[in-house]
Amino acid sequence: MTAVNRELTVAASQPPAPALAVRGRNLTVDGTLVMGVVNASPESFSDAGRFSSLDQRLELCAELVEAGADVIDIGGQSAITNHPELDPEIEAERVLPLVSWLHERHPEVLISVDTYKPTVVEAALAAGAAIINDVSGLLYPEIVESCVRHQAALVVMHTRTAPKVRLQDAGLYQDVTSDVVGFLSDRIDQAVARGLDREAIIVDPGTDFTKTPAQTVSMLRDIEKVRALGRPVLLALSRKDFLGAITGRTPRAREAATHAALAFFVSTPGNIVRVHDVRAAKDVIATVETLAGLRDIDEGYLLPDEIRHERMKD
Repeated sequence: MTAVNRELTVAASQPPAPALAVRGRNLTVDGTLVMGVVNASPESFSDAGRFSSLDQRLELCAELVEAGADVIDIGGQSAITNHPELDPEIEAERVLPLVSWLHERHPEVLISVDTYKPTVVEAALAAGAAIINDVSGLLYPEIVESCVRHQAALVVMHTRTAPKVRLQDAGLYQDVTSDVVGFLSDRIDQAVARGLDREAIIVDPGTDFTKTPAQTVSMLRDIEKVRALGRPVLLALSRKDFLGAITGRTPRAREAATHAALAFFVSTPGNIVRVHDVRAAKDVIATVETLAGLRDIDEGYLLPDEIRHERMKD
């Protein structure tokens, strides 16, 4: 039990906290939700097959729940580019056991599935997933109907190419942020026209997707224009290429940079941050929100001895 209490109000100068309708729940994203990553794919750019067995992946799910993840995002196909798409049946075989296990054991945790394929979407939602994290930019609009039937939320992400295709062109955008906002606004309208409640939509500006590191940084500097769409913003910052460009480090060595990027954004409400290290992200958020005046430490609280000092080893 910590002594830090989350304030439910935010400064008047900040935008209103967006609502999220998902599986019959109406959540107010008045702070930052933490989405833990489970890569059920040996091709993952950052995990490189570290979680190759079902038991290892289930253990990771349990660790993320214990660390305090609000959402767990399961992906069966890596987004790594210039590799062929995975057969939907294989993708479903990787994902569905994890969805079913989490849904049965931890119904309090929102389950997200990172997919855009209609058959995988339908199977994942039927198994208990609550969010579809579509990195294709709504390549298959019919997945919206699945989300409507299952009262699921949908992430719409900015991209300018088909999944698994690498496109990095310094001259691609006249104004990258305007392109992101226009694209996301159009996809929101498409989803609403197909029957999805606007409050069931999350927007993702597509960090590193069809963007050079410099374009990603430019877009992130203008993130308030994305927030102005009035939807929760999924910030998939963890271990990304733009952090490698800043630090010169390989993916698993980018954790400090990831936490610095989180700290930059999380004093404004309406975030969902997608991370590999959930425990560290929760600590970053609690610290930033406390220093920003969004949480308080109880006046009479004194740190107990068991956490004031490191214990001597026997």
